Amino acid sequence: MATLQFSAATTVDHKETPRVPTPATFSIFHLQFCLICSTMEHFLGLLRIRVLRGSNLAVRDTRSSDPFVVVTMGDTSLKTRVVKNNCNPEWNDELTLSIADLRTPIGLSVYDKDTVTDHDKMGDAVIDIEPYIECLKMGLESLPEGCVVKRVYPSRTNDLADESQCVWNKGKIIQNMHLRLKNVECGEVEIQLEWIDVPGSKGLPKEGMSHF
Repeated sequence: MATLQFSAATTVDHKETPRVPTPATFSIFHLQFCLICSTMEHFLGLLRIRVLRGSNLAVRDTRSSDPFVVVTMGDTSLKTRVVKNNCNPEWNDELTLSIADLRTPIGLSVYDKDTVTDHDKMGDAVIDIEPYIECLKMGLESLPEGCVVKRVYPSRTNDLADESQCVWNKGKIIQNMHLRLKNVECGEVEIQLEWIDVPGSKGLPKEGMSHF
């Protein structure tokens, strides 16, 4: 009888009858789904932050750095992978936050990974999502691809390095940001924001209702 060999101790019979999920299995799946939905009841939705790249980051080792990014919101911290020996790293990592309160600040910090001592900090910035959320609350639909919904300019109240645009992209609004790092001699980080509505969540407040 023909078999597929996976390891010295595991074989799969071609003629084995496929397993049919039992009522108990369906009950477990239903319970897991209910738990997820009940958890999301306390949140407005998800914010996906794509950490794209860094440019002209500070040197913290002999000639370069091994940078990674940490995004924090309240007690939640998410980090990208480490890019070795590069002050112009390409991360292209997605970090997703569950948003319960739009007023909770979102911070971004860059570190140089060290294996022996503490990681060296390479600057930080605040991700201001208020202009982006205001665009989402407008409830826009079916705009031309690439249509600019809002332009946000650098000011004393944000950490933008240059103009940031909220753009209609593939049926949703995204925002690209170039953040100038503070508390460091040089460096910028490029990110992209994308809001995700989740079934069972409270959703964003309607236009005219502010949670900021």
